[in-house]
Amino acid sequence: MNRKMISSALLVVGILLLYFGYQEYQSLGSEVEEFVTGSPSNNAIWFLVGGAAAAIAGLVGLLKK
Repeated sequence: MNRKMISSALLVVGILLLYFGYQEYQSLGSEVEEFVTGSPSNNAIWFLVGGAAAAIAGLVGLLKK
């Protein structure tokens, strides 16, 4: 029971982080930084990587028997 709740929370947090990471990636500041440096902002990358990791961990926890 606890494992399912933690996995569900991880999945929700992961999806939220992916959403905010995408929003950060599309922001004007990130676009300018990407134009100048050739790569997106570090915040956007960390949000996307952290969100993907949390979402995958949540899915694995929910699907594991």
